[in-house]
Amino acid sequence: MIAIHELSKEFPTAHGPVLAVDRVSFRVERGEVYGLLGPNGAGKTTTMRMILGLLKPDSGFAEVAGFRSDTDPDDVKRQVGFISASSGIYQWLTGREMLSFFADVYGLDPSRAEQRIAMLADLLDIRHFLDRRCASLSTGQKQRVNLARALVHDPAVMIMDEPTLGLDIVGSQVIFDYIDLLKQEQKAMILCTHQLDQAERICSRFGLLFRSRMVREGTLRELLDGSGCDNLVDLFIRLMKSPDQLATIGVGSRL
Repeated sequence: MIAIHELSKEFPTAHGPVLAVDRVSFRVERGEVYGLLGPNGAGKTTTMRMILGLLKPDSGFAEVAGFRSDTDPDDVKRQVGFISASSGIYQWLTGREMLSFFADVYGLDPSRAEQRIAMLADLLDIRHFLDRRCASLSTGQKQRVNLARALVHDPAVMIMDEPTLGLDIVGSQVIFDYIDLLKQEQKAMILCTHQLDQAERICSRFGLLFRSRMVREGTLRELLDGSGCDNLVDLFIRLMKSPDQLATIGVGSRL
């Protein structure tokens, strides 16, 4: 469903070129949540932007539901729902008006859009504030509207960048329930987060980016086997101290 082939991206700076992503490859199948993890500056955001077709790679390509992001960026965007903690909403529109607007952007006819909005309103428990202006909503309520916005066109793929940032435990649980539903609907998902305990709970497999490269990939058990670590936090600390050594340990390792 999602296939990333040798993506690379370099940015010019005043001090010379910086390699932000270096030949990164991975796959995400239907019903799978892939945790794309790494410290700040590892290349996660640049990788996501290339997958979404917002940034052209220097080499390699991303394939989403049969469409290539380098040659078919508009088709890729139609297949993807994107959630980010930094996603804005239209403050002076109601939640319903905003969802109707995005449904129209994605080409849904009015009757289909109304059905999708009604279904998502029940799913995400937003019906009681759906007709309030977004400016009056709490952080958690705004994030729920953003979740509905990302799903309104029923995309095959979801990309989530820190979706629980700023949410309390109740709001975070809404995200977890939402992801469980998407698994059941066989969506392919990529999750980027610094909340490693949440990643352990949600993700099927992981890819660890460090200094622009994929240094380790696998299930949680595969990542931890042979590493001497009990959880992802310990693994990340080990990664920071000795990335070359860690990449060669265990069956889930990848150079």
